[in-house]
Amino acid sequence: MHCPFCRYEDSRVVDSRTTDDGTAIRRRRACPDCGRRFTTMETAALIVVKRSGVTEPFSREKVTAGVRKACQGRPVSADAIAQLSQRVEEAIRATGCATIPSNDVGLVILGPLRELDVIAYMRFASVYRPFQSLEDFETEINLLRTEDSISQLGLSSGHAESTP
Repeated sequence: MHCPFCRYEDSRVVDSRTTDDGTAIRRRRACPDCGRRFTTMETAALIVVKRSGVTEPFSREKVTAGVRKACQGRPVSADAIAQLSQRVEEAIRATGCATIPSNDVGLVILGPLRELDVIAYMRFASVYRPFQSLEDFETEINLLRTEDSISQLGLSSGHAESTP
């Protein structure tokens, strides 16, 4: 690591600590040439490959912005959107992959968004799911209704319980 003050080509790590959320390491460094100290942050790189082939670093802010657009006019709090964005980032990092297609990021968002608000889910899904016709939308809506009915009955496992 080059010293930002004198550009000396090396530095010594004096102290290392993880950040509060555990996603980065803060390192305090000292330059052996000029003696000045500086701080660096290290994070695991997560690269998103866009449809055009362009790559860019993963951005939780972009996830938040996309979900916020889908939730526009819906009774969804900013805190809920922030928590969803964090869950999405954690899920993507848990895959262990250093690169992920942008479409896959969108698909990862769908699960938590479906739990948060079904209208926002349908708005977002219209971009990331292969809907080709109105029938595709109707099929998805019917599936949501069926799952909602099952969860209201307390049969979230997906299997109907028989009673004698």
